[in-house]
Amino acid sequence: MPKRAIRQLLLARRKLLPVIEAQCAARRAQQALIATPEFVLARRVILYSPIHGEVDTREIMEASWSAGKDVFLPAVCGEDLRFIRVASEGDFKKGAFGILEPCQTGEALPPGRADIIVLPGVAFDLFGRRIGYGKGYYDRALHCLEGTGRLFGFCYDFQLVDEIAGEPHDVAVDVVITERRMIRPSVSNRSEEVREN
Repeated sequence: MPKRAIRQLLLARRKLLPVIEAQCAARRAQQALIATPEFVLARRVILYSPIHGEVDTREIMEASWSAGKDVFLPAVCGEDLRFIRVASEGDFKKGAFGILEPCQTGEALPPGRADIIVLPGVAFDLFGRRIGYGKGYYDRALHCLEGTGRLFGFCYDFQLVDEIAGEPHDVAVDVVITERRMIRPSVSNRSEEVREN
């Protein structure tokens, strides 16, 4: 199925997801990520502000702050993303496309210095390939970090498809986490069940 068709189908399905179901699923996915050794050891974490029903990241953000980790969020600057440090919820404002972004005055982090980068997506496949909204911001910012073990894709389980026809410029993630499973494509597509805490 072409990318455009996958994007339309899954965005429509995500829009219909009941709020309570979305909140429960997001909580399980966030707890799964927080329990990973990568998160436990991380000092600098890049997250995203969810839009259009994306999996929430607030619990990860709060767990990061509680553990003394530095948290960074993307801000759109022309055709690029900058990753700006946020120390509290007061450091946000509405930016491009109505997304909550960090204030531009905060400390910027080159993505190569982050320990974990959590990416939203419209779809991911079992090989870590991702479909976003088609603007290419994450692809441009993070392509050089593919295969480093730092890129974590976040989505609901219904957004995980068998295979996406990738293109050379598409960024692939190292781990995909849903409310039901965690896929590590570089380890022979190993899948771990996400357990309820």
